Amino acid sequence: VIFGSDGLDGCEHAVFEILSNSIDEAREGHGKVITLTHYADGSIEVEDNGRGCPVDWNPKEKRYNWELVYCELYAGGKYNNLDGDNYEYSLGLNGLGACATQYASRYMDVTVWRDGNKYSLHFERGQITGKKGEELKIEPTDRGKKTGTLTRWLPDLDVFTDINIPASYFTDVLRRQAVVNAGITFRFRNQQEDGSFEEQEFVYEHGIQDYAAELAGEDALTSPVFWQAEKRGRDRADKPEYKVKLSAACCFSNKVQVIEHYHNSSWLEHGGAPEKAAKSAFVSAIDKYLRDQNKYQKNESKITWQDIEDCLIFISNNFSTQTSYENQTKKSITNKFVQEAMTEFLRTNLEIYFIENHFDAEKI
Repeated sequence: VIFGSDGLDGCEHAVFEILSNSIDEAREGHGKVITLTHYADGSIEVEDNGRGCPVDWNPKEKRYNWELVYCELYAGGKYNNLDGDNYEYSLGLNGLGACATQYASRYMDVTVWRDGNKYSLHFERGQITGKKGEELKIEPTDRGKKTGTLTRWLPDLDVFTDINIPASYFTDVLRRQAVVNAGITFRFRNQQEDGSFEEQEFVYEHGIQDYAAELAGEDALTSPVFWQAEKRGRDRADKPEYKVKLSAACCFSNKVQVIEHYHNSSWLEHGGAPEKAAKSAFVSAIDKYLRDQNKYQKNESKITWQDIEDCLIFISNNFSTQTSYENQTKKSITNKFVQEAMTEFLRTNLEIYFIENHFDAEKI
């Protein structure tokens, strides 16, 4: 239910859940490098230099924070999205990801550096190891003032039917996260049979702007443009108001066609609200230009999305403090306000673009 599948897809999504915690930290300005290592034995390690996951005693709950994070579903103490105090545009499963991945692992080792200490935890098949009251090992830090979290785990074949994640999955996810998290460096280390590591690094200093330019190459029909805005609204009159940050990069090409939508850093493989907004806005704006410039031939039918998408490079990257996903795997969103806000945002910017860039509009 949580990972969407007990097959390889579910095993891969568990990786994304641990990775997303590090991304949330980096997005808040705590650390700019995230390293993912895939070991030859199938185990996976994610390391960041954020503030360090809270694992010490929680006086309010009268329990250790590590119990809440790794052993209790829906604990989610770090999330308070509506008033935006912590992780305003959170990527993870809101208190499910780390715990569910721990339960779905043959073993999980967690090392945290914070508050001048080094904290260590070891889980096996969903159970913490060590004597009662001594499960959390605490030592003086061996990193000076550096903080962060390192998690290494082996997906459990008693949970997943397949745990042989290909290197292509890791490189695709890290490249996409570099695209939508401008300036954050994602490193991938893939252990070979001889024990050595192949390393790759992904970083886009200007996020989707740089990505659109990379996709377009040097001979696109138009140069990439970038737009952004922030809006507030609600999905229904009886629902709370929330914020959405909108950004888009696009250009036209007769050689490359790429359309990708991201929300709170998740790639929306099945689109949903942003896809509907893009289709509506592009058709409306280009149809208006054609009508205003008397470009339609007599009895010619109105332009369609199919006419447009074949020559379009378009990347949307939105964040909202409240998000309605079709399911926990986060491949499509359904927010009515996000769709309305994005439609108006794109249509307005496209209409202005066509007026101010007549030469490009003619080529399009």
